[in-house]
Amino acid sequence: MWRLEALGFDLVGGLFALMPIDAASAVGGAALKLIGPLTGAHKTARRNLMIAFPQWDEAQRERVLRDQWENIGRMAAEFQMLERLTADSGRLEVIGGERLEAIRKSGEAVVFVSGHLSNWEIMPMTIANSGVRCQMTYRAANNPYIDRRIIRSRARYGVELFAPKGESGSREILEALRRGESVALMNDQKFNGGVAAPFFGVTAHTAPGPTRLALRSSGVLQPMSVERTKGARFRVVVHEPIILERSGDRAADIEQGVRRINAFIEDRVRERPSEWFWVHKRWPAEAYASPRE
Repeated sequence: MWRLEALGFDLVGGLFALMPIDAASAVGGAALKLIGPLTGAHKTARRNLMIAFPQWDEAQRERVLRDQWENIGRMAAEFQMLERLTADSGRLEVIGGERLEAIRKSGEAVVFVSGHLSNWEIMPMTIANSGVRCQMTYRAANNPYIDRRIIRSRARYGVELFAPKGESGSREILEALRRGESVALMNDQKFNGGVAAPFFGVTAHTAPGPTRLALRSSGVLQPMSVERTKGARFRVVVHEPIILERSGDRAADIEQGVRRINAFIEDRVRERPSEWFWVHKRWPAEAYASPRE
């Protein structure tokens, strides 16, 4: 089954790679806009929107549901040709690039944080192309054949990936920070046993790892976001850094850092709700039992 999945991945990816990038992005978006609502994930996305935006009417939710499926479809198609989306292509605008240049020149390690916004693969590519030495962490795909293809694909546009596993993986990340290498992580998905902090006014469990790593190094979290401007064109924003408190109460400092990350992600989602990855269960099970009307 893994080999069959990988064959399908290759066939679809090869088809998109033959197209002009705008055409491939549009076809991918149109396809998932039709297929997505027929999947079980559509129900999850709808409930997430009810939790996050209880004041919206049904028409608003339906519009965002359609648009977020289109965004996911576009991203799936664009993944096959991300090397064509560098800053040199004219399809990518970077706001706050001077902050990346300052990090590169200083040689000081920071922890980059972001969420699954727009085409989130653009963020690690932007960091890598800026010259900042950075460990790009990710969760390995369940299918090892597809995982190898993903690694090769990302290497084409300068991104070397690292999938930390267990204590040994954590030690490797800490060693990289001590060497002055930064680390980039997504921090917007449910993490069982994580810090309980508000997200859209509802408690969500969030991984403390990025905050904990930053507190053990420079104390700096560097948030970034990606926005789709038109078709296969993007804007990357390197936001004001989050300087973490070191009060002497480590647990409180970690909780405060997680709360600030959640607030950052929430602000970005509120600005562009159609571009967030709504199809995963972000909140605890009880939030889905009776979502806010």
